[in-house]
Amino acid sequence: MGATAFFGNAVRSFRRGGDAILALLLGTIFLSFLAGIVFRYVLNLPMGWAQELSVVCWLWLVLWGAAFVVEERDEIRFDLLVGAVKPRTRIAMTIVAALSLIALYGMSLPATISYVTFMKVEHSAYLKIRLDWLFSIYVIFAVAVIVRYLWILWRSIRGEDVLAPDVEHVSSGL
Repeated sequence: MGATAFFGNAVRSFRRGGDAILALLLGTIFLSFLAGIVFRYVLNLPMGWAQELSVVCWLWLVLWGAAFVVEERDEIRFDLLVGAVKPRTRIAMTIVAALSLIALYGMSLPATISYVTFMKVEHSAYLKIRLDWLFSIYVIFAVAVIVRYLWILWRSIRGEDVLAPDVEHVSSGL
């Protein structure tokens, strides 16, 4: 088994685990939302923690999903422009985009880590979650984006057309 196949299998396995985490977060949001409704409108006992838990889970759901579950082909991009150019031009565009994203996220990473670690002195209002733990998902997300685009850069430099339009699976997304 080659390195590409090994990493492809590892990424697929990791995505399945990531899907399970997303399902858990979404289920938590749903149950928290229902509990908030029942306590507020049936029992007349408003609970702030239900809303806070929903927001925390939503934050983690979005960034975790973007970091580990959503595939490159699922990302929003300018398909009309990318699909209209020749493969060599598309590879060059991919290299420029990957270098730009790696540089931008890489330059912002030290300040991001500094801010997140600084937030250890603050806690959320109801659940008393340390804000450095809560916001740590953004650091994880940023590192995952850097690694993803390093991989895309490596594949593009080797001549692979990573952003080639998938003409066999064209859909409106519905």
